[in-house]
Amino acid sequence: MADNSILSIFRRRRDDDLPDKDSPEYRYTEATIQRHKQQGQELALRARWFALAAVAILILFIAPWPDVLYYEFILALLAINGWIMRRVAKVGQSRAELALIFADLLIMTVGMVGPNPLSDHSWPHAMQYRFDNFQYFFIILASGTLAYSWRTLIAIGTWTSAMWIVGLSLSIWVIEPTPGLSEAMVEAFPDHPAIAYLLDPNSYQIDRRIQEIALFMIIALTLAVSMRRFDTLLRSNAALERERTNLSRYFSPNVVEALSTNDEPLKKIRSHKIAVLFIDIVGFTEFAAARRPEEVIETLREFHGLLEKEVFSHGGTLDKYLGDGLMVTFGTPEPTEHDAQNALACVRAMMDVLDEWNTDRIARGQPPLRVGFGAHYGPAVLADIGANRLEFAVVGNTVNIASRLEALTRGLNARLVISDNMRNEVLQEGGDKCLDGLLRFDDQDIRGVEEKLTVWAFERPENQNIA
Repeated sequence: MADNSILSIFRRRRDDDLPDKDSPEYRYTEATIQRHKQQGQELALRARWFALAAVAILILFIAPWPDVLYYEFILALLAINGWIMRRVAKVGQSRAELALIFADLLIMTVGMVGPNPLSDHSWPHAMQYRFDNFQYFFIILASGTLAYSWRTLIAIGTWTSAMWIVGLSLSIWVIEPTPGLSEAMVEAFPDHPAIAYLLDPNSYQIDRRIQEIALFMIIALTLAVSMRRFDTLLRSNAALERERTNLSRYFSPNVVEALSTNDEPLKKIRSHKIAVLFIDIVGFTEFAAARRPEEVIETLREFHGLLEKEVFSHGGTLDKYLGDGLMVTFGTPEPTEHDAQNALACVRAMMDVLDEWNTDRIARGQPPLRVGFGAHYGPAVLADIGANRLEFAVVGNTVNIASRLEALTRGLNARLVISDNMRNEVLQEGGDKCLDGLLRFDDQDIRGVEEKLTVWAFERPENQNIA
């Protein structure tokens, strides 16, 4: 009952804090924790062997011959038990692990309080407790912390205390004291009974034994609380790691860093100018209709993978996938001094990698794909939307215009169409090579925009084997 009550203290946790066990977050977190704990157990076993080797050398200088051979045998048993534990134990979830830990403690207890069969000394058995052997239990306790299991630490603390008490009780009850020694101490120090008690070879000094057990339990429980707290922090860190991984799928590394170091950075509704880029495969519906689903999906994965890399390397934010296209923003969640310039540099890099991709597709006997780009620079509203499931959204006419400009690539037979606003902003930011090949088209009708716009287009070469 006492053990159960102790465990209940560590199990108390508000239900609201517990994640849904069927959720991907919970499964991911548990897998991460188990990986860390398994690594910790491996480290603990290696530390055990190192400690046993150090103790084996130490006792060569402490224990007399041939007594030392018995203690070396005990250490060898502990080393073998550790090897078995490495083969069959599973951190915090294995009965075999607990059984082997129990065996560890039992072997040590018997070796410390039991008679040494190789010893030729005839001193009283109570002297076995005078050599401070109990401190070696702290090696097992310390190695238990490396496995990150608070349950293991509680088991080591309670079992060690119980075995030490049982061993002491049996020693007092079963083994007879050596006659005459206690009386001799009283006669030697008639005016100092405390000294006689301390020097009495037959005395087990029960007060010191109780002190050993009490201190060991206090340290074991303190370490268990620390490990329990560490387990909570490990879970929190695993969840943060997963969230950061999710962020890295959508944001460039510098944006992920900014989001990770701020509390709810996207809650605030903001409005500023950004660059919006739309990319789309022209005629993909017809392409997909004539091919197997596996080929279609594989093509999209290759396409998205190539463009994702360029988005993040140019400081862009992958807003969303649009089937066979992408929406990318520059200047989100915070604007920079080169958002429009970065957007066009990203377009130029995308064109280069898509040209190489199409060349490779042709070499594999596959048709090249035509890709259109549309970009606009203007004001937009940025904020989280949704109630329980939040999504970072960019809304406004700037987004709509960028989408319409991408669609205009069909009518103008162009790879890239940008707005006059986009071009002017790029020039103000320092220009881009991509502007050199652009042609001006005035009075273009853009659906959803009342006034006609001036746009700039990068015409598609006659060779349709490039994107």
